[in-house]
Amino acid sequence: MRSRLLALLAATPLLLAQAPGGAAASLPAHIAGGLAAHRALYKLSLEGARSGDVTAASGTMTYEVIDACEGWAVQQRLEMSLINRDGQEIQMVSDYATWEAKNGLKLTFRMRQSTESATTQVTSGEAVLESFGGKGEIHYDKPAQTVKPLPPGTLFPMWHTATIIAGAEQGKKFLSLPLFDGTTDSGAQDTFAVIASWNKPQAFHISTLAKLPSGRVHVSFFERNGTGVVPDYEVGMRYWENGVADDLRMDFGDFVMDGKLTEFKMQPPRHC
Repeated sequence: MRSRLLALLAATPLLLAQAPGGAAASLPAHIAGGLAAHRALYKLSLEGARSGDVTAASGTMTYEVIDACEGWAVQQRLEMSLINRDGQEIQMVSDYATWEAKNGLKLTFRMRQSTESATTQVTSGEAVLESFGGKGEIHYDKPAQTVKPLPPGTLFPMWHTATIIAGAEQGKKFLSLPLFDGTTDSGAQDTFAVIASWNKPQAFHISTLAKLPSGRVHVSFFERNGTGVVPDYEVGMRYWENGVADDLRMDFGDFVMDGKLTEFKMQPPRHC
């Protein structure tokens, strides 16, 4: 199972950004000052399957963002139960944790995936950029001790989200952004974001979010410098300007899952 959704749920960092390549893209002040350090619970359900290998699926995802003063700490746990065409039920769990510097220059990461309690993948390490918009390196501890380059303009998860939200606020419709989130050992990926809408505050069952602008975003993920036109993974969602997401549509290729925000709690402000 791909874990690209993890990178897209990170909150916007408390800084003004300069877009990769040197193009100015300052974040609006109300975004920089209104981040949602929060805890959320999503209920997952099967929208549809293409191959016939998956006949039913359900699950939950817990997601927590903590303001760690000079950085953001993110913890996420995804639990899914899949039933195949033979009637066999398969339990899959993904635990993901990161710490990302608010200046966008450093990311520590760890992800563990398991199937039926057996570990199938572990990825961990640290990624560092020379400067914002510049090149960098990934130092993997697991699955093996390796070093891989990061191309100029690479964004880490929170800055990736920040750039999408800033683009929506500025009326942009398309963004092409390299991303490294630490969910695989293959290095950075290319992403292509389509911003379908950006709307004034609308009615929502969580009053804190109902007061904020929001919009529909669709993000596709591709192998870095690959020749394929079919994305590895796609996700659609409703983003609020504080980085919180709902109404998720996660396309894993063989099957598609919907995610609904069922519980939400703002974290108390951190005095650093």
